[in-house]
Amino acid sequence: MPRKGSVSKRKIPVDPKFGDLTVAKFINSLMHEGKKSKAEMIFYGSLKLIAEKTGKDPLEVFNTAMDNIKPGIEVRPRRVGGATYQVPMEVSSFRKQSLAIRWLLTSARKRDGKSMIDKLTGEILDAAEGRGGAIKKREDTHKMADANRAFAHYRW
Repeated sequence: MPRKGSVSKRKIPVDPKFGDLTVAKFINSLMHEGKKSKAEMIFYGSLKLIAEKTGKDPLEVFNTAMDNIKPGIEVRPRRVGGATYQVPMEVSSFRKQSLAIRWLLTSARKRDGKSMIDKLTGEILDAAEGRGGAIKKREDTHKMADANRAFAHYRW
């Protein structure tokens, strides 16, 4: 924690192609070693493939996938009297989005495929339909929070 007041959130410029803040954050997270143009090429190529495969608006499919991945509740460690409990807590909207982006990219990178465009396309399509690695991660998080419901009274 900073000693001199709270740290303000940085303003991220919206995506130039779609004018969407979520897309801009996703591209920034996808970026590796500062190569933003490469990350944009991967993401836009993935959206183009989604449009070809589904015939729907690719941005709508992407937003559906992100909504499906976002967790509602998670466990956070709380130390009470020498013991550490995993206490289920609500997730803030900013953290929901961050976790969804992170889980989607992690599961896409782990997928089998030839290129990152193919991997990302497959993972977004799976997440939009309610399956895939990112959805499994969200379900595991919810199961863990449900299992630790007994410690919910330690929440503050």
